[in-house]
Amino acid sequence: MTPDRLQRINSMLDQRQPDLTVCMEGVHKTHNLAAVVRTADAIGISDVHAVWKNETMRLSGGSAAGSQNWIDVHDYSKTEDAINELKKQGMQVLVTNLSDTAVDFREIDYTKPTAIILGQEKFGASAKALEMADQDIVIPMVGMVQSLNVSVACSVVLYEAQRQRQAAGLYQQPRISHQRRQRILFEGGHPIFATACQRKGLPYPEIDDDGQIVASEQWWQQMQMTQDAWKKIDDE
Repeated sequence: MTPDRLQRINSMLDQRQPDLTVCMEGVHKTHNLAAVVRTADAIGISDVHAVWKNETMRLSGGSAAGSQNWIDVHDYSKTEDAINELKKQGMQVLVTNLSDTAVDFREIDYTKPTAIILGQEKFGASAKALEMADQDIVIPMVGMVQSLNVSVACSVVLYEAQRQRQAAGLYQQPRISHQRRQRILFEGGHPIFATACQRKGLPYPEIDDDGQIVASEQWWQQMQMTQDAWKKIDDE
């Protein structure tokens, strides 16, 4: 891993917001899935949750492929399971929904642990999501349309969350765990070895402050590669 890449990955990880997330409930259009994940990465979100109404649907490929390398996607088949998990993590659960009880999305305190439910493109959030959410939020409209595209709505809300969190100094305090940082540094900085570890069932090694692998000779032998051979590949 080059010093520049190490610095870039660490800078990204230093600004990750592990207690801010989105949950896509039945979102199925590829371009919307990709746009939501790209925006999440840009905002500094480390986890995205998705409820799949069709078991054959999964987030893969497309324009979000690069972003997916840096974000953990958590899959569910039931909305109830997803929201219960988010609440177990201490999140306030918001849902974008035009209702009498909805508040302007800018009135929410996003410095609190927050999860935002994004409903399906045509029908919006499910009755279960509306029942379990803590608060409906709405993006004010003054035109003829009543809603934005789901990925656009996601971006609008998340950038308000980012604004509030930056003002509160939350982007200046590294908040991701050491264990997670180590995993992402290894997977992002040494992808060939990460793939080999996954294939062979080997544990990930430590990554030192210079971005280099720290492992026993036994580990290298199991990888069937000497350290010299590794350095040669890594420098290419």
